[in-house]
Amino acid sequence: MASNRNRSYKNPKHVTRRHAAIGKIHIGKQQLGMDDDTYRAMLLAIGGVKSAKDLTPEGISKVVQHLERAGATFTTPKRAGRRPHSIGSASERAAQLRKIEALLADAGRPYEYVASMAKHMYKKDALEFCDGRELAGIIAGLMKNAKREGREVR
Repeated sequence: MASNRNRSYKNPKHVTRRHAAIGKIHIGKQQLGMDDDTYRAMLLAIGGVKSAKDLTPEGISKVVQHLERAGATFTTPKRAGRRPHSIGSASERAAQLRKIEALLADAGRPYEYVASMAKHMYKKDALEFCDGRELAGIIAGLMKNAKREGREVR
């Protein structure tokens, strides 16, 4: 099988995906408790190489599938969401955003929760598009929800 060592990946997205997939292989190795000799033997048998960095995209896919069949589980962590970037730190909206963040943290909810509130309440695609009055409405909604669920509102 040809080595990937000479192939140069130019597209940053491809490089990122490749690194993530190779990381996935190493996570599977750790989950299954493989020693180095067993791991290298598996790479040689499944992917035809001695090192994960030499795997082709097809080889990576085969190795990941093999690890999954062997019992490795790959789950993506639940992300907190994307914090709005367009709200300056000195504005009134920034203070409102900090209050929203505090209410979300107390409730254990991600940013997507308030993004869906903005869409439902004000037909806005993102929190960044809400003005001060609309952010106040979202805060009021979060506070009502906190009271309804028995959380202390500060």
